[in-house]
Amino acid sequence: MFKPEINFEVPLIPIVGDGFCFPYLVNLTVKKKVLGFLHIDMDVLDDIGNSLLQGDGKVWHLKKKKRIIRDPAGLLLLTLREKTLSWHNTWKVYRGEGSDRNDVLYTVKRSSTIQMKMQLDVFLASNINGEICDFHVKGSFTNQSFKVYKGNTVIAEVKERFKLGSFFKGREKFEVRVYPGVDYAFIVSILIIYNEIYGES
Repeated sequence: MFKPEINFEVPLIPIVGDGFCFPYLVNLTVKKKVLGFLHIDMDVLDDIGNSLLQGDGKVWHLKKKKRIIRDPAGLLLLTLREKTLSWHNTWKVYRGEGSDRNDVLYTVKRSSTIQMKMQLDVFLASNINGEICDFHVKGSFTNQSFKVYKGNTVIAEVKERFKLGSFFKGREKFEVRVYPGVDYAFIVSILIIYNEIYGES
C-alpha cells in the first residue's frame, strides 16, 4: 500500500477545519452525476475509494443556486449559496446550514466581470477590506482544470478527466491534488463553485 511522505513542518491551512488538513499530499477523485432533470450529486473519494465527502443540490433554480457538502455520515458541513444578481458570479460559503453573515467562512467570485482567462478570487470572512484576495484560482478555457494559489504558491490542482460518453450521460470526473497542510474540504468547495460558474463555458 502507498505510504505518503509526511512533513510535520508544513503549516496547516484549516479553512473549514483542522480535520481536513493532512501533513502529506492528498489525491482525491471527484465524481459528479446529474440525476435526471432535478438533482446533482457529487462523491469525493480518496485514492483507495473511501468516500470522504458528498455534495448535492438541485439542477434548476428559480432564484439563486445552492449546493451543500456533507461528511460520510451525512452531517452538513458547508452550504454554498450563489448571490442573486451578481456581475462577478459571487458565491458565499457558510458553515453548516448557515445563511447569516456570522456563518460566512469565505466568498468566491470571478476576478473581473469581463474575463480573458478563467479566474476566481477567494476572500476569507476575516478579510474585512477585501482589497487583496486570500486565494486565487487560475483555470483553462479548454477544460475544467485549474490551480489554486495562496500568493504565488500553488496549494492545489484540479484536472478534469473528460470522456465524451460520460459527459452525455451527465457524468464528470475530476482528479484533485491537495498539497500538504491544505484543507481538502475547502478545495472541493472551490471545485464545485468553479464548475457552477464555468461548467457551461
